[in-house]
Amino acid sequence: MGRGKTEMRRIENATSRQVTFSKRRNGILKKAYELSVLCEAEIALIIFSPTGKLHEFSSSSTSMQNTIERYQKHDADVKENSQVRQPLQLYHDVLSNILCHLKHEAANLAKKIESLEVSKRKLMGEGLESCSINELQTTENQLEKSLLIIRERKHQLHRKKIEQLKQKEKQLLEENEVLRERLSLTVREDVGLDNGINRTNRKKYKTLLPYETSQNSRVVKTELQIGRPERR
Repeated sequence: MGRGKTEMRRIENATSRQVTFSKRRNGILKKAYELSVLCEAEIALIIFSPTGKLHEFSSSSTSMQNTIERYQKHDADVKENSQVRQPLQLYHDVLSNILCHLKHEAANLAKKIESLEVSKRKLMGEGLESCSINELQTTENQLEKSLLIIRERKHQLHRKKIEQLKQKEKQLLEENEVLRERLSLTVREDVGLDNGINRTNRKKYKTLLPYETSQNSRVVKTELQIGRPERR
């Protein structure tokens, strides 16, 4: 019959506790020696008994102190490297989190794009073979709603264009009226100028007419005779 498993708790009996310590201490020292010989490992083992007695083992050919100094140097190097690596590790962790978040967002965007492509094909009348009646009805309602919005927007643009044309027409009519008034004023001025010139010419003609008549008029005497004219 095998030995039962020992419960890991403090042995209350002092004698039993001391006997167990002595046995297990010797076992640990033996295992440490065997490990150092078989694997060429440098081992330093320090044990203090419950009474404060020191028990030690060192595989170093020099002394326990060399192993302790080596341990202290290694511990200092580890702490120094840890202080150097800590910001780098933090930076690496931040980058890893960002990359993970970006991958997650990229996957979500890919799914959304795929869903939008499927919806677009359905609205274009493609890929409807796998759609049910409810899905087709939903697509039809979406198209009708879109058509209403498009037509309303088209009517708004038409009304806006008509208003712009009316404003343009009103502006052109106002400019035409201004030009008409200017033209009428110019015609009246030209007619008045012509009338003044004609009156002046008529005055000059009346003044010159008696003089020209007296200078240019001649009295010609004629006599009617029958027969041969007389020689003179």
